[in-house]
Amino acid sequence: MISACTPTIRRLTLAVGLFGAFCGASAADDGRAAKDGAVGEIKGVVELFTSQGCSSCPPADAALKKLVDEGEVVALAYHVDYWNYLGWADTLASKENTERQYAYARMLGRYGVYTPQAILNGRDHANGADLPAIRNRLALMDEKGKGLSVPVDASIGGDEISIKVGAGKGRANVVVVYFDRARVVKVEKGENSGKEIAYWHAVRDIQTIGMWEGKPAEFTLPASVLIEGQGNSGCAVLLQSMKDKETPGAIIGAATVLAGPQGKL
Repeated sequence: MISACTPTIRRLTLAVGLFGAFCGASAADDGRAAKDGAVGEIKGVVELFTSQGCSSCPPADAALKKLVDEGEVVALAYHVDYWNYLGWADTLASKENTERQYAYARMLGRYGVYTPQAILNGRDHANGADLPAIRNRLALMDEKGKGLSVPVDASIGGDEISIKVGAGKGRANVVVVYFDRARVVKVEKGENSGKEIAYWHAVRDIQTIGMWEGKPAEFTLPASVLIEGQGNSGCAVLLQSMKDKETPGAIIGAATVLAGPQGKL
């Protein structure tokens, strides 16, 4: 049985105020790093939907940190805004993050959403605090051919981020998810009042930059997109199929690239 917060409303007003900071990290601080800011071999994608206003979420936030440290999955934290009415407006939340979680609910055939919810490879879900279940389901997906089957490489060279996608079957969107590598927030109200909580890989923007249609393809982004966080930035590249125009589906490839210390690439 999942022990988690379940929303009674879909959305409320967002209050944004990034609080606390983490600077000066090297790529190696975020898992197994490769040269040029890229992270090594990826075994899966874990998208955690969390909230500073949910008392069930801190264990899941800590679990995500373990996944980040291990460096074997792309680990992303989407802060949602539907718990803001409890008295604390999540400083990292956005309506777009909430919309992505509801889109996954449609894909899974679920009526509602909950926190902490972890979406695995865009195909299944688990309690975000249950690391054994997350690892087991990712391993089972890989055994059944539902893992990351298409190679994706992302690296920084000069003033560009180079993204290379290998060959495979099907077609998918090339989605770039921008995140802050670490934030420390002192929660002053609500269910977690008085706690100072560290958050990792908190998503701040999502963009679809192109399409992949089964053949090797290359994409380029300006490296300046990672300067904004002054060394605290990163981005994940997700090769994600779509169930329909509005509903995300399976993630079949992924990579991560990180900014260097003090925003140097």
